[in-house]
Amino acid sequence: MTFRNTLRAGASTTAFAIAAIALPGIAFAQAQPVEVEQDDEANNDGEVDPQDENVIIVSGFRGALDAAIDEKRESDLILESVTAEDIGKLPDDSIGESIARLPGVTSQRLNGRANVIAIRGLGPDFSQTLLNGREQTSTGDNRAVEFDQYPSEVVNQVVVYKSPSASLVGQGLVGTIDIRTIRPLEADESVLAIGAKGSYADLGALNAGSNEFGYRVNATFVDQFADDRIGVALAAAYTNEPYQLQEFNAWGYAGSGESDNPFVIGGSKSFVTSTQLERIGVNGTLQFEVSPALMLTVDGFYSNFDDESTKRGIELPLAFGGFFGTTFDPDTATTIETPFGEFATSGTFENVEGVVRNDIFQRSADLYSGGINLAWDGGEGLSAFADFGYSRTDRNELSLESYSGTEYNRLEGANDTIQFFSDDQGTSFSPTLDYSDPSLIFLTDPLGWGGDRIQAGYFNNRILEDELMQYRAGLTYELGGDVFEAISVGLAYTDRSKSLTPDEFFIIPADGAEEIPIPADRLLTPTDLGYLGLGPVVSYDARDIISDGLLVLERNESNDIPAKAYTIEEKLLTGYVQLDIERDFDGGVATGNVGVQAIRTDQESSGIAFPNGVQTPVVLGDTFWDVLPSANISLRFDSDWVFRFAFSRQIQRPQLDDLRAAIGYGINNNRGESPTGLIPFISGGGGNPLLRPYRANALDLNVEKYFANGSGVIALQLFAKDIVSYIDGDRAIFDYDGLPVPAGLPPATTIGFLDSEVNTGGGGFYGAELSATIPFDIVTPALEGFGFTGGVGYTETEVEDANGNADQIPGYSKWVANGTVYFERAGFNARSSVRYRSQFLADFTGFGGSPTRRIARGETIVDAQIGYDWDAGALEGLSVYLQGQNLTNQPFVSQFDVPVDEAVIDNQEYGRRFLAGFTYRF
Repeated sequence: MTFRNTLRAGASTTAFAIAAIALPGIAFAQAQPVEVEQDDEANNDGEVDPQDENVIIVSGFRGALDAAIDEKRESDLILESVTAEDIGKLPDDSIGESIARLPGVTSQRLNGRANVIAIRGLGPDFSQTLLNGREQTSTGDNRAVEFDQYPSEVVNQVVVYKSPSASLVGQGLVGTIDIRTIRPLEADESVLAIGAKGSYADLGALNAGSNEFGYRVNATFVDQFADDRIGVALAAAYTNEPYQLQEFNAWGYAGSGESDNPFVIGGSKSFVTSTQLERIGVNGTLQFEVSPALMLTVDGFYSNFDDESTKRGIELPLAFGGFFGTTFDPDTATTIETPFGEFATSGTFENVEGVVRNDIFQRSADLYSGGINLAWDGGEGLSAFADFGYSRTDRNELSLESYSGTEYNRLEGANDTIQFFSDDQGTSFSPTLDYSDPSLIFLTDPLGWGGDRIQAGYFNNRILEDELMQYRAGLTYELGGDVFEAISVGLAYTDRSKSLTPDEFFIIPADGAEEIPIPADRLLTPTDLGYLGLGPVVSYDARDIISDGLLVLERNESNDIPAKAYTIEEKLLTGYVQLDIERDFDGGVATGNVGVQAIRTDQESSGIAFPNGVQTPVVLGDTFWDVLPSANISLRFDSDWVFRFAFSRQIQRPQLDDLRAAIGYGINNNRGESPTGLIPFISGGGGNPLLRPYRANALDLNVEKYFANGSGVIALQLFAKDIVSYIDGDRAIFDYDGLPVPAGLPPATTIGFLDSEVNTGGGGFYGAELSATIPFDIVTPALEGFGFTGGVGYTETEVEDANGNADQIPGYSKWVANGTVYFERAGFNARSSVRYRSQFLADFTGFGGSPTRRIARGETIVDAQIGYDWDAGALEGLSVYLQGQNLTNQPFVSQFDVPVDEAVIDNQEYGRRFLAGFTYRF
């Protein structure tokens, strides 16, 4: 029996499956000092008496790592975790950076910030995010939560589950991320804390009106009242920070690699980008012990996120610019030999008509989330809970492009002779025109992109609304048996609706003018593109010129616009039963759980279909079941060894935009293409509202060794997943029954073809993770306070596309690694953190705001911090720190399909960031 068949056999005999086990993560956890009331004197043995007052027994980073190791040892799920104090004190702008330092976890950067997470080498499309155990809406087009939406200062803990149990509702294929906020009645004491930090971007203020300095402020209050029966927690954080970016971007590379037609840059669209992030996050929790048996918890979270980017640069048609008059003589080029043929590293383009770009990108979102939970303990081993959760995201994403050049239309204006020089960081140029001269550059359509329309820009507003309600109830009864300790049953109902509405306009000169001089009073300081050799370019804010009435908006009536829209409705009914296991054996104890989760999915997509190009409202959908067994067994030996084995069936729902009902189709009379042999038949392309989830069978085997009195651990995780249902683009048989019949000869059958995303057999992936937390004083007492925590993960994929070819999984990295070396003693603390990921298929914003993917190079990010904490005297409770981010100025680089180092598509340089701040706890 093959390995894949073995996995599938395990899926069909799940009542007997032994499975995934509690590997709580190696957490980066900067816990608050744990204070125990004590007397002022030590006991007679010279040790601290636990009754002495105001003596800190466990504190800081080392104490938090001890707590994380305890959680690792005791949990019955494979997980990693990080606590709020660590997030607040490491150099992290959002929880994304802190999660990316956990073993087997990494991130992709946006404007220099870690905003999406990859687990076990796979990207954000394969994981799920919860807030306090409840499913969340997302600020992106799809399901993946963008973590820069969540201020680190209002989050208490993040747990990353790498394997599920039956009672974990809302699980993902490779992991489930649970963001947790403070529970005030679980706090040991009242807390009032404030903090502030200033930031500096070493690239400086790259665009007129941008900033190089920013700041963040936050406050937290926790208290208990009414004899500790009522607890309140409030946290708020405000961020106003700039991010700067120097970007090179290539259209692609033309040529065949032959000596007379080498690969050469096809065009360039490079920008200097200045982003101003303004974000406010507020979280509040009320807990009320209604009676000794009943606890009420109400919590709410709100985030307002405004990320405005100014993008200024030049777009140059080069080897792809023949239609626009550009010429290139290969005989003048300097080339290098590659395995794929000749590649031009330098040369000269003539008759180049450049387009000066002054673009604005505004991304704003409001995120509302909250819930009500009732937990009841009826005694005699019986307990229950009821929970309601709500999440909503409203997002506007405006992309405003403004074009200017030497004259209207291609082959008309002054042209440029440009030398180019390509290397492994991109391409630089040497032009002859001065693109900062306002007497030379006009508001117009320099290359005639608009055809009969004079298109001087484009206005693309994407309006997204995402709403989710979740109802849950569960019951647990302690069995007290020799093997089965407890049984839990539960139900959950989730109702989600997400819609995307594109609102797009052409920007044209007013009154039919072909070109307009840039008003002198709207000119800004030219933007310097000297890092690419292009020099300064003329700069302005197109919004001002539109408000002046010199540029006007004309709605885009093309069918391409409603084809992007979608409204997806998902209704999920989930039921589960789980048995918890505990049994002593000679030399240790076995713990774990076995269970099964069943999910009924009712998905519906409404939108516009296009029979013969005619816009027609349609509604399509499907209903289906998934049964997800799971089992977890941990063998915990008295010798501090723990062995774990896990099995589970896992799913991940399709991307929401892949479910859209926007389908263009018509009559096909080609018998050779007919799926049934009957003609005429229907064929088309678009979304696929009938998609089923990704599905996989998973095995985990984990070995952990604890040492140094429980303050150290080395853990090995081995995992394998057989993906029995994958999603990939292909031509598939599709039943058009229920859709309007297109014009033409009536089809002989409604069975036809659809070019879309379809479910296929996938293959599998497997890998290993090695992680460790090691206090260095186990070597010698002289190293007290020094230590290391981190891990490395390797994942291999064998996933095939619909045609049986090896497929690149979005977000997949073969290697991920991270580590932190720390010192903490006598109030002084210092840390240096490194995270690495190998190349991966990364997400970018493509033409028209639609997502696109390109291969990104591996990257290594280095951060560091030093600080001092006062735990006595007049400054007790004060912490000060200095942080550095991206200290090696690691760029984010993507490659052309031909794997030649010089064939760079994107090179985004974010620079280094430095922050200084304090926290004070009263």
